[in-house]
Amino acid sequence: MLLFALAMALAVFGGPALAAPAPVGPTATAHAVHTSTADASSLPCDIYAAGGTPCVTAHATTRALFASYNGPLYQIQRASDRTYRDIGVLSAGGYADAASQVSFCAGTSCTITKIYDQTAMHNDLPISWGGYWKGPGPNGSDVGADAMALPVTAGGRQVFGVKVNQGVGYRHDNAKGVPTGSQPSGIYMVTSSNYTNQWCCFDYGLGENTHTDTGNATMNAIYWGNACWFGGCTGTGPWVEADLENGMFHTNTGSNKDPNNPGVHYPFVSGWEKNDGTTKFALKYGNGASGGLTTTFSGPLPNGYSPMKVDSSVLLGTGGDNSVSGTGEFFEGAITAGYPSDTTENAVQAAITAAGYATGGGSGTTGALHAVGASKCLDVPNSSTTAGTQLQIWSCGGGANQTWTHTSSGELTVYSGGSRLCLDASNRGTSPGTKVITWPCNGQTNQQWNVNAGGTVTSAQSGLCLDVTGTATADGTPVELWTCNGGSNQKWSLS
Repeated sequence: MLLFALAMALAVFGGPALAAPAPVGPTATAHAVHTSTADASSLPCDIYAAGGTPCVTAHATTRALFASYNGPLYQIQRASDRTYRDIGVLSAGGYADAASQVSFCAGTSCTITKIYDQTAMHNDLPISWGGYWKGPGPNGSDVGADAMALPVTAGGRQVFGVKVNQGVGYRHDNAKGVPTGSQPSGIYMVTSSNYTNQWCCFDYGLGENTHTDTGNATMNAIYWGNACWFGGCTGTGPWVEADLENGMFHTNTGSNKDPNNPGVHYPFVSGWEKNDGTTKFALKYGNGASGGLTTTFSGPLPNGYSPMKVDSSVLLGTGGDNSVSGTGEFFEGAITAGYPSDTTENAVQAAITAAGYATGGGSGTTGALHAVGASKCLDVPNSSTTAGTQLQIWSCGGGANQTWTHTSSGELTVYSGGSRLCLDASNRGTSPGTKVITWPCNGQTNQQWNVNAGGTVTSAQSGLCLDVTGTATADGTPVELWTCNGGSNQKWSLS
């Protein structure tokens, strides 16, 4: 207990720290260097800490879960040369740097190989080595998720979730600081009703270090899916359930006979479970995009599950014995020390809805900006990071100098971290022939652009169109602003 209390103190007072470095090998990194832009009380793990139930894991591929966090969110590996890259945040407390992933994975495939823990515990989630139920990977291990398979937006920016197909699983055994035995804890995750099944087990929470079923009450995890383990369920799901080992529980008796809970259907779902370890547990859900929480059960632990005997393996995507048949989507989640209050959970739900999760493209789309008429891409010459470089078109190559992000504020940005630059109408020009250059982002209207349904890209300041000079199609043709005329040299596609 002394060591556990010390770990909790580090989590609350030490603050989140940078995660452990990537494995030895050829590695490219993309770390953020901006200062904090988030309110220190606004993000989930800050709220949990303020409520006296600090996060002991904080995993997300979409954003920081602490306002001060400025480290890597997850690690990817591309197939072409087996190189790794850490994907960080655009600013402390901010959203994931998806542009770095898009440019790194251009022309090849990428796998999520690790999800970093944002707490001081460093309970990072690598791909699971397998278990009683074998995964499809080498020697029965599980496999990592396709890094590009789940694009969504958060805060108007493109980000990527973790799409868990059958066989995908992540695990950290003997995790530091997590509640074990009958110690109380809480869990939440943001998932989706778009991709579920009834099999075991799409879980996030705590399981056995042996990856083998060691008996009732040795797990405490959220299960999300359509499982009706004990029969007698109302509706067809999916539901938020508690995987306590040897059963996914809707209630203390296991089954779900609530006519008001036939299933939860939102593109983004927040799932919640908390367990005091000796007498009670509770289940909740919310719309991850708006509104509050609905409690589906709050009551005694099932017979034979008191006291709990929880082990210290943090898992995502599988059951405690590595059951690998479940499917689901994961965007963020955390485990707490202590039994969170309803007030705290309501505040965390508000922080989730404030994140602005949404499906589809819209602003926040990241990719190449294709010059349709020339079949070329908008290009920063020679990958220059010098402010004032005039842009051109060039044969598409998938490089970072051809990867653009349309942000929620209307910017078109290139590169990431400290090298990030904005598409800029030179000298705030508003006349035809104004050069289009790169410049440090400053929020001015000459750096705001409308990506229109008709294929044009127009300056919010002048209304002029982004134009390939003289309707030319050759590599190196400069790009400028010109009066909109419907020509093919003014048609663009961001994808």
